Amino acid sequence: MLVPRWILAAFCLVASATLAAPPTGPVPLTGDVPVADGWDKEIVVDGLVHPWSIVWLPNGAALVTERPGRLRLIEDGALVPEPVAGVPTVLVHGQGGLLDLALHPDFSENGFVYLTCSRGTQDANRTALLRGRLSADLKRLEGVETVFEVPDAKAGGQHFGSRLVWLPDASLLLSIGDGGNPPISFEDAPIRQQAQELDTYFGKILRLTDAGRAHPDNPFHGRKDARPEIWTFGHRNIQGLTRDPASGRVWANEHGARGGDELNLIEGGQNYGWPRVTYSREYWGPRISDRTTTIGVRDPKVVWTPSKAPSGLAFYTGAVFPEWQGDLFSGALVFKEIRRIVLEGARVVAEEKLPIGQRVRAVSQGPDGYLYVLTDEPDGQLLRIVPAGP
Repeated sequence: MLVPRWILAAFCLVASATLAAPPTGPVPLTGDVPVADGWDKEIVVDGLVHPWSIVWLPNGAALVTERPGRLRLIEDGALVPEPVAGVPTVLVHGQGGLLDLALHPDFSENGFVYLTCSRGTQDANRTALLRGRLSADLKRLEGVETVFEVPDAKAGGQHFGSRLVWLPDASLLLSIGDGGNPPISFEDAPIRQQAQELDTYFGKILRLTDAGRAHPDNPFHGRKDARPEIWTFGHRNIQGLTRDPASGRVWANEHGARGGDELNLIEGGQNYGWPRVTYSREYWGPRISDRTTTIGVRDPKVVWTPSKAPSGLAFYTGAVFPEWQGDLFSGALVFKEIRRIVLEGARVVAEEKLPIGQRVRAVSQGPDGYLYVLTDEPDGQLLRIVPAGP
């Protein structure tokens, strides 16, 4: 039996009201939520090493990135032993490695696969976007080229961002993290402050053409004080990015520091606050900002405190779970679960959880209408969410 939406909403309001976790603000803090029922999980594939993203090919096969730098193929429900060849060497350090992937909207005609990764050294690294053609036999990426790369280097292995989403006009959204926590710096100041500066890419969502260039309709295009690729700014580290196929709205979930994880409705040209406006605390205790809201900054739709460490984000439109249609599903690394987020238009009205028991890195709907999950473990799995048995 699925929990009615009005019960979920009531539970979430009680949880938010009883959660003593300042700072407070206009958005209630989401604590624990009820467990979803009527579902189960089954293993499709295991033996993956820190898988990060999955896409389905037109023939029903799937590609999966592994953070250590491998691109894997799943055919007929089995993991092909040999990785897909032709993937360039990436920097595998901390949170970095081979990360997101996406197929070009015209993949059936051009075969283009897009990959994000970290490049460089431990002391000087950056996020990059690669593009190559998948061979007809699915065994190799050919002609791989770097179509975009953050020009400014940073130190350490934190906050590469890297989620990709295509828009209907064949422009590509790419999230870039803020660069990391103190004491990581840029130009003699904490690097995270660059999320508010328009002359760097740190802490931004970029909107690119399929060739990796700035889209000419971007909100800051033509401004001498701004990078033309920027679509939104004021982000910490977006790890989930998706588009509602029904409404066209774009949503993102991103990590806070200690508390303050956010779900945001993304609109071009807007400022999402980080680090000047945030619910987060420093890892050692004090508040990062004395403001949780201000004029000119978009408030989040959800604030997760304590932090669930949000990961992949996906809309569900399948027929397997009719009650879930139109809802958002957000992975959680720390909580080892998926959050079902119930929407009414652009408003979040309830949440419930699907406990997975492993770090959830990606959530995606397959072409068969099932929800799939990648677990971020040394022996990671591809799981399928199925209706519970009688």
